[in-house]
Amino acid sequence: QVQLVESGGGLVQAGGSLRLSCAASGSIGSINAMGWFRQAPGKQRELVASITRGGNVHYADSAKGRFTISRDNAKNTVYLQMSSLKPEDTAVYYCNGILVRYNWGQGTQVTVSS
Repeated sequence: QVQLVESGGGLVQAGGSLRLSCAASGSIGSINAMGWFRQAPGKQRELVASITRGGNVHYADSAKGRFTISRDNAKNTVYLQMSSLKPEDTAVYYCNGILVRYNWGQGTQVTVSS
């Protein structure tokens, strides 16, 4: 049973960068794509980026050109490199499976100040 722990969030100024990590206590599998989601106060959780086992990536329009998702299957870890951060990126960031959904972790808070 996979447990997900997100880390790496923090408070940064606009234009700054953060690298988020998502560590799984168990194997995230060879088939399941993984994604980063975010939820801002008063808003629905949205998919920011996803990556397949083979490394195919997709990004939300809001993330294109600024965020990079990657995964290390051997370490059961997914990363999100965030650059050129904007105040509208402020949210709690979560990782989870795409095809197979695991229990949600606590998320990691990203706050971008102006």
